[in-house]
Amino acid sequence: MTIEAQVEAKICGLSTPETVDAAVAGGARWVGFVTYPRSPRHIATETLRVLAEQVPKTVGRVGLFVDPDDALLDERLAAGALDLLQLQGSESPERVADIKRRTGKPVMKAINVSQAADVERGIAAYAGVADRLMFDAAEGILPGGNAKAFDWTILSGRTVPVPWFLAGGLTPDNVTEAVRVTGARTVDVSSGVEVTRGVKSVALIRAFLERVRGIQ
Repeated sequence: MTIEAQVEAKICGLSTPETVDAAVAGGARWVGFVTYPRSPRHIATETLRVLAEQVPKTVGRVGLFVDPDDALLDERLAAGALDLLQLQGSESPERVADIKRRTGKPVMKAINVSQAADVERGIAAYAGVADRLMFDAAEGILPGGNAKAFDWTILSGRTVPVPWFLAGGLTPDNVTEAVRVTGARTVDVSSGVEVTRGVKSVALIRAFLERVRGIQ
């Protein structure tokens, strides 16, 4: 009988030393930094460099991008602070493969989900080129971080051929149920640990990670 691995968590949209420390201390496997000027979670490259220095080697540093051009990718990667690139825009499979090839970094492609067909299409298009997938809610004004959840039963019992993250409207109060329904082994939170849009709460980060640690 095999024992399933502990559910892992990613805290996305971090922008202060205190919240990075809370994520690391609470046991986050991944921390995320946003590169998208329209987002309230966007940080400058120098801030990224400083915050990433706080992160131990055991925690993956994820850079979130929305349809980035090569110059932006080069600027961010020059900070030496990213281990995984999260593509949250309308990047084509060809562009995903190109970014992976150019940067030499593993890539995760976010799939916006509103119905079961979105998951099927996302897997068919990107599972062969991305190292990981993220299933996120399609609803909202931003490409991610909108405090919206999709129908988790869409993922119930589904086999995905690459490692994947569950995102979209997760909170300390619902993450246990989300994992139970979807079978996700990695969960991603941003708005669900904020006191106001773009402002993370140390207490909520701790609460979320405590709930994830308690998932059997």
